[in-house]
Amino acid sequence: MAYSGALKSAGIGYGHMPCTGAFESAGIGRTYFDGLKALVYSFKTYTSAFENAGIGTAYASAFKSAAKGRILFQIYSLLIFVGACFIFAYRLSHIPAKGEPGRWAWMGLFFSELWFCFYWFVTTVVRWNPIYRNTFKDRLSHRYEKALPGIDIFVCTADPVIEPPVMVINTVLSVMAYDYPPEKLSVYLSDDGGSDLTFYAMLEASRFSKIWLPFCKKFKVEPRSPEAYFRTAVEPLGEPVFAKEWSTVKMLYEDMKKRIENTTKLGQISEEISKEHKGFNEWILVASRRDHQTILQILIDGRDSEAVDIQGQPLPTLVYLAREKRPQYHHHFKAGAMNALVRVSSRISNSPIILNVDCDMHSNNSKLVRDALCFFMDEEKGNEVGFVQFPQAFENLTKNDVYSSSLNVIMELELPGFDGNGGPCYIGTGCFHRRETLSGKKYKKNYKADWKRWSNRSVEESTSVLEETSKVLASCSYEENTQWGKEIGLKYDCAVEDVLTGLAMQCRGWRSIYFNPERKGFLGVAPTTLLQSLVQHKRWSEGDFQIFASRNCPFVLGYKKIPLKLQLSYCIYLLWAPNCLATLYYATVPSLCLLRGISLFPQISDSWVLAFAFVIFIHRAYSLGECIWFGGTFKGWWNDQRMWVYKRTTSYFFGLLDYILKRLGFTKSAFVITTKVADDDVSQRYEQEVMEFGTSSPMFTILATLALLNAFCFFGGLKKVIADLETLVWERFALQILLCGLLVFINLPVYQGLFLRKDVASLPPSVSYQSTIFALLACAIALY
Repeated sequence: MAYSGALKSAGIGYGHMPCTGAFESAGIGRTYFDGLKALVYSFKTYTSAFENAGIGTAYASAFKSAAKGRILFQIYSLLIFVGACFIFAYRLSHIPAKGEPGRWAWMGLFFSELWFCFYWFVTTVVRWNPIYRNTFKDRLSHRYEKALPGIDIFVCTADPVIEPPVMVINTVLSVMAYDYPPEKLSVYLSDDGGSDLTFYAMLEASRFSKIWLPFCKKFKVEPRSPEAYFRTAVEPLGEPVFAKEWSTVKMLYEDMKKRIENTTKLGQISEEISKEHKGFNEWILVASRRDHQTILQILIDGRDSEAVDIQGQPLPTLVYLAREKRPQYHHHFKAGAMNALVRVSSRISNSPIILNVDCDMHSNNSKLVRDALCFFMDEEKGNEVGFVQFPQAFENLTKNDVYSSSLNVIMELELPGFDGNGGPCYIGTGCFHRRETLSGKKYKKNYKADWKRWSNRSVEESTSVLEETSKVLASCSYEENTQWGKEIGLKYDCAVEDVLTGLAMQCRGWRSIYFNPERKGFLGVAPTTLLQSLVQHKRWSEGDFQIFASRNCPFVLGYKKIPLKLQLSYCIYLLWAPNCLATLYYATVPSLCLLRGISLFPQISDSWVLAFAFVIFIHRAYSLGECIWFGGTFKGWWNDQRMWVYKRTTSYFFGLLDYILKRLGFTKSAFVITTKVADDDVSQRYEQEVMEFGTSSPMFTILATLALLNAFCFFGGLKKVIADLETLVWERFALQILLCGLLVFINLPVYQGLFLRKDVASLPPSVSYQSTIFALLACAIALY
């Protein structure tokens, strides 16, 4: 474009939308910039404004733009819709007469296809109008550098065995080292395990931070998790000064890591270590991890003039909290921990912006805080923003993502689609909140954030007094007869408290923003076994459906409060659990009917078959293209198809079953923590993309039963077709044979685990026996 060079010569960092500076020079002061609207203006109108204003006044710090190429998606959607209409027309016009075999199977298939079509429609609504955002952090700094707000950062951990202390402190150190004024950062660790091992690791981290933070800032280190950095960085031999410091800091980190790991393996704190800090005395009174007083220790007090690094620069405040737990009180899992942190931090630092991260999600981008503030501090739209959600990404994914853990399509397409429909959901980690939204405040049109008021607040008490007076805020009884967990803080009594809390914020009028920077904001640890992945999705699907089937359903809670398209968007996740019914039906009934000789699809010579073939080909081809576009591989796409079937037939089924049992009062809520570490053998198989079974589980029994059932039906049906080749029976069953054969091919890893593999990660004999009996029984019932 002709005006691009003019802006370059003027010295403006214009990012993707070159005319933003012109708006500011023309007097339209705005930090949030809508790139689409800007295109309708002519650059010539504002050329003189640039020349006269002198570049350097305020200009846009963020903007959004619609995704390119949406016309192709819209054409694809239209084609799928037309194809689906033909399929339904075939189903309705060819219903078997009463008394004919397969009538009920036919009707069941029709209703399953109706469900698939409805769910596809919801998916299409989400993906119809994704928007993508960009920020200009230099412009934010130019305007607000001296008035930047404080940031409270919450890191949550719950078990020192499943979530090792070394991993936890790497996350803590990575957020302490943000490219942000350290005196305005306060980092809080919630230790729901109440472990002195984790406290010891935090004490070590507080000492190491005095060396790590100046090292990061001096050499602009990325990422700022020591473990991640030294694992990926190459020693800078060509730069003597850097190389010397690099080696020294690495050695100090390895020494600290070794001390922590040795203590963790020992399982207790030595007498020598316990003398290093008064905080260890708290564990004298600890009965167990589920029965102890509040333990609150301010390890670094940012107000203290002596709390400085080796270069004399101030350090962020660092706080360890293990909230009180008693057997007679429900502690509400992560939601309870977060609410305790909200209260305690309000007493110690009370920053207007809160970032929460899981202990396994270390920061991968030191400028992330400034990215988030570009939205919160926008002059035109910033006051509406309740939270800014960053994507989840994982650093331990294999090339072909064997368990489909990358969430690429969700993070790259679906959440931007949420943003286009009214705002993303809150996903529990990597999210910046306005403190007032977590305090239950409703958004009002005349609301305006007073950043100066927040900045001028100071606490006069000494560190020890502050610790003691803050402990009551994390006590078990504090929430009694209050609105905490209901109208204030994170919501209780839901397995996915994050999604419900985000929905409630949006219904109170707050806007949410999704931002996916080029350099990922956070990197975590993906499940390394099949069971971990399935259990995780089981919890998510159960909690999501619990929201849908309650008064918190978006169509009820969000009625006239959020847009209808956003209400529909939530259904893409809230309806995961009932997806199991249609999928289980499609994975079993057509195969059993094939074995019995009942046709459920048009024969290959019938023109109706074109509708099925067209929808199958177009839908799967688009899915493959989508996967490749977002950095996947063909094998990765195939793994995703396999996991799609596995999750719907096991995780979502047990999620739905558990929800029903809880409603009937047979089971109670439980929070399952996914392990963040793996044995060397497990890690090796994961890196080789060998599917990990290795244990007996009802989920594996279902997977193996379905795999064997489809194998029996496939070969039984194929035998009938080959025996009657002359009568062209195969034409009637071509699509059923294709569907059954596809399910057999998808289940190849299951057959290997049942019959071919002899390692410890194969399926146990008990699963083999049970699944074989169940599959044979189902086939016998179908035949007789």
